[in-house]
Amino acid sequence: MAKPEFPALLEMFSGPPRPAAVLIPFVRIEDAWHLLFTRRTDHLPEHSGQVAFPGGRSEPQDATPEQTALREAEEETGIQAGDVRILGRLQEFITITNYRVTPIVGAIPWPYALRLQGEEVSRAFTIPLSWLADEANHEERERQLFNPQMHAKVIYFKVYDGELLWGVSARFTMALLEALSGNGIVEK
Repeated sequence: MAKPEFPALLEMFSGPPRPAAVLIPFVRIEDAWHLLFTRRTDHLPEHSGQVAFPGGRSEPQDATPEQTALREAEEETGIQAGDVRILGRLQEFITITNYRVTPIVGAIPWPYALRLQGEEVSRAFTIPLSWLADEANHEERERQLFNPQMHAKVIYFKVYDGELLWGVSARFTMALLEALSGNGIVEK
């Protein structure tokens, strides 16, 4: 069952959520695990300028969310599907833009010669998993959505390397941290 980013919005959507997937890439840097993020360019119609994981909407040729995530990661960052070791899936999320997003967790070799697709991605960077797991580095804040009566709690991380991780990508990150802490892999 997909978890809505903001349950109050479900009644506002006119149709079913469109399928999408993101790749949450693990990389190993100096004996520590990091997650690889991108920053979307400022001129995109949805989520412009935001920190995100590589990903996007499913295409008819994508038989699985893994195929969508790998295709989109290759298009946006140049990460070749054969270089990704898929580790699993997280719970699906329904976003504020009415996508049903499946986060796919994978590991890639590092360093990696990324080729950023300049129309969509302005930057790629990593954040250490230990920093993300530190509760002092994130909080929930109240945010007004589409009208003054509609508010929601949104996750914000502290700025890291000049980048602000918040919103649905922060929710994906928190879901990953929960899964890892539930398996004793990372301490929160």
